[in-house]
Amino acid sequence: QVQLVESGGGLVQAGGSLRLSCAPSGRTFSGHNMGWFRQAPGKERELVAAIRWSGGNTYYADSVAGRFTISRDNAKSTVYLQMDSLKTEDTAVYYCAAQRRYSSNYDYADEYYFWGQGTQVTVSP
Repeated sequence: QVQLVESGGGLVQAGGSLRLSCAPSGRTFSGHNMGWFRQAPGKERELVAAIRWSGGNTYYADSVAGRFTISRDNAKSTVYLQMDSLKTEDTAVYYCAAQRRYSSNYDYADEYYFWGQGTQVTVSP
């Protein structure tokens, strides 16, 4: 079982930046593909970015491509989501998630089984 802890959410004005961090509690996430999801009120949860366990491949939803960057530091067992040029529609609870070790499809939202508690990101006009 992988337990994940997110940090870095908050309130920012449109056009600003935030960086989210996620680390496992009590263990490494070596070998796990990692993803960032978000859920806005009244909307379904969506996968916004994902990164393969090796760090060599990334996925971005169309809505965030070119503005968000996912990265990982395996030595620190931390995954990041750098969010730039934020828009009001980016307001949501953001969740860090992990797949089972050495999964093949890092961009398959349905194959994320381990979740953090979520961190609120609010973008004001």
